[in-house]
Amino acid sequence: MSKHDDTNLLDRLNAATLSRRSFLKWSAAAGATAALTTKVDLINGIYPLEKALAAGDVQIMPTGCAHNCGGRCVLKAHVQDGVIVRITSDTDRPDDPLDPQLRACVRGRSYRRRVYAPDRLKSPLRRTGPRGSGQYEEISWEEAVTAVADNLMRIKETYGNSAIYSHYATGAGSLTNGSGNVARLLDLYGGRLGYYNNYSWAAIQAATPTVYGTQNTGQSRLDWLNSKLILMWGWNPAEMIDGTNTMYFVKRARAAGAKTIIIDPRHTMSAVGLADEWIPIRPGTDTAMMAAMAYVIITEQLADEEFVNKYALGYDADHMPEGYENAESFKAYILGESDGVPKTPAWAEEYTGVPADTIARIGREYGTTKPAMLYQGYGIQRRAYGEQVVRMGCTLPVLTGNVGVSGGWASGIAFAVSSESTPGAGFPSVANPVPYSVPCFSYTDAILRGKEMGREDGIIGLADDEQTLPNSIKFLYNCAGNCLTNQHGNINRTHEILADETLAEFIVTHDHFLTPSAKMSDIVLPACTWMETWGMAANWKYGPSRILMPQVIEPLYGTKSDYAIAAMIAERLGIYDEYTGGGKTEEDWYNEWVDKMVADNPTVYGDRDSFVERGSMTIPYQENPPIAFADFISDPEANPLGTPSGKIEIFSAALAARNNPEEIPAIPKFIIEWDSPWAPVAEKYPLQAIGTHYMHRIHSTLDNIDWMDEAFPQRAFINVNDAKERGIAEGDLIRVWNDRGEMKIPARVTPRIMPGVVNIPQGGWYSPDAEGVDQRGCTNVLTSEKPTPYAYGNTQQTIMVQVEKV
Repeated sequence: MSKHDDTNLLDRLNAATLSRRSFLKWSAAAGATAALTTKVDLINGIYPLEKALAAGDVQIMPTGCAHNCGGRCVLKAHVQDGVIVRITSDTDRPDDPLDPQLRACVRGRSYRRRVYAPDRLKSPLRRTGPRGSGQYEEISWEEAVTAVADNLMRIKETYGNSAIYSHYATGAGSLTNGSGNVARLLDLYGGRLGYYNNYSWAAIQAATPTVYGTQNTGQSRLDWLNSKLILMWGWNPAEMIDGTNTMYFVKRARAAGAKTIIIDPRHTMSAVGLADEWIPIRPGTDTAMMAAMAYVIITEQLADEEFVNKYALGYDADHMPEGYENAESFKAYILGESDGVPKTPAWAEEYTGVPADTIARIGREYGTTKPAMLYQGYGIQRRAYGEQVVRMGCTLPVLTGNVGVSGGWASGIAFAVSSESTPGAGFPSVANPVPYSVPCFSYTDAILRGKEMGREDGIIGLADDEQTLPNSIKFLYNCAGNCLTNQHGNINRTHEILADETLAEFIVTHDHFLTPSAKMSDIVLPACTWMETWGMAANWKYGPSRILMPQVIEPLYGTKSDYAIAAMIAERLGIYDEYTGGGKTEEDWYNEWVDKMVADNPTVYGDRDSFVERGSMTIPYQENPPIAFADFISDPEANPLGTPSGKIEIFSAALAARNNPEEIPAIPKFIIEWDSPWAPVAEKYPLQAIGTHYMHRIHSTLDNIDWMDEAFPQRAFINVNDAKERGIAEGDLIRVWNDRGEMKIPARVTPRIMPGVVNIPQGGWYSPDAEGVDQRGCTNVLTSEKPTPYAYGNTQQTIMVQVEKV
């Protein structure tokens, strides 16, 4: 066998006979740091595969990938002598079209490099220098958890529980690891200031129900095979995944005859593998193109007006909500009857950069091809007025009768209406006694001026418009996330706020590494990975699968699960029994969850032993899956929607009542962003910047993993014409900056991005030099902390910059 020959590899590894219990006992016995360090050196360096195979004592253990990439996949850990020597995926069982394998991408397959990364945290740390300096000393677990508990007690006594806050985090999601463990701890201790929405979907989650009264606007991916046209609008499932096997189902739809068109500033991996046509568009102008498509559909009599007027309100003057009969209708806006500006393709071309003829053609194709899908990606709504593109994208399928029909798509956030779901059990939460919640993207404001924040700032749970939060945030808990700084808007402002110890008086983080967020913490607690504890994962958004994640190896270096850390703190707070359910370990909870799942759903999971041996379970897709809104379309009187009117609301009376028509109009409109080529800022910063998903990592997770950096290096992607104007060649170090911050990063010169646009893939770890100039390509040195007007959501794709060669 040659050095890289994997012939018969799986057969040889499957012949391994070491029992799970014997292997774990050996792992524990041999887990001394010195021996472990030797093994880590071997597996990261010169450990030959032939040696592992020849030894014959490799255990193959089913587990899963719980990254927040948009999927959830099966992993198999190949373990020898307590060390993971290889990771494979779901290749053993048949690959059925109705039950496809849950194969992991390179991000999941690289996970052993994360487990054995040389920069993993090995001991609790206490800050010795200024926040953000990275200056720490190692301390014992006893000292660390005592410091956390003492400060929790102090903050509670001094300010009350509403001054305690645990921030949004998605770095781990395997039940006994993850922020849910800390939420349970704090809620049992009297509660905390809550948060709502997230960094991914805030605008689309809030805007979709204003049209449909629900977020469940999608249907089974198997129904995509019935579509004849799929508009993939800012949607890149090849890299952001959007449900395990989504690429597979789009490919099947194409094979069944669907035409796919990708509308995106970039020629993405999805465009390479899935698109019949790529239409480049300027960021932030998607709503304008959609409006122009509506103009074509309406003026060329392609609109299904009988459908619209039967099922929707607000399309024209004759079908307005009660009390708003004289308000602006959608049709009047599109035709320019209300503002004097017809939303023609020529009008849209000026904003979008898409030729008017192309816009008109796409409008006709979407208006005449039945059934058709318009699938919205999420990056297009992480913008200044992200709610508008969501509502406009929901209106086009209504105009064309593509709602409630097989092969159609209502658009919006599109959680699936499907019986293909896996019932499961989760770590038990408890009610939060504190009634107040802050939009997670505004958490820094709640530190800086929380006592001034009221309903106008998006605070929920207040008694009336006059009430404000009783406290600003004083205790900040960050578990399994990098959103304190790295993933948050305007990182330099964020650092200034967190560095001021008179504001947030205590910050604690659980993590595997000293991330940019961890560096702002007073105490850093080393957490184990999901390979070192017990948990399970369910498919993200789409996919009827449940993946078991039993412990694969013992925790390295004495690290602990998030559950175990929280239990230690709970003991010092006097709530250990309540928190642990009477002293349950991670394995106890895992077994309880598995037992309950099997007992409650025997037809789904079968017997326990076979389920555990398989490690995962998928409900096969239905041949004729349920269709979103089919009941409503069949009988709207008997099956009203959850909107105030019971109908689809193109015009929303609830939005009109907000009395902010310039930013929160009652009908979807194109609004010029505050950072855009048409704003004053463009004179100084003429290029638009975006921060997209990237195969290198999942948000910021895996950014420090060398394998991934080698395969997908961090670069600023710039169009060849923009580069030529600035004398920039491939690989040149460039400076990217605006008034919020600056970075230096190598250039990737390419025709696969819209002129006037720079893409800096989001998630690079903030790495400032002595002058504060980022050296890693952290997009958030350039972004704003300003939220969207209705959802109070993330606007981190609204960026104007300048670029020059260093």
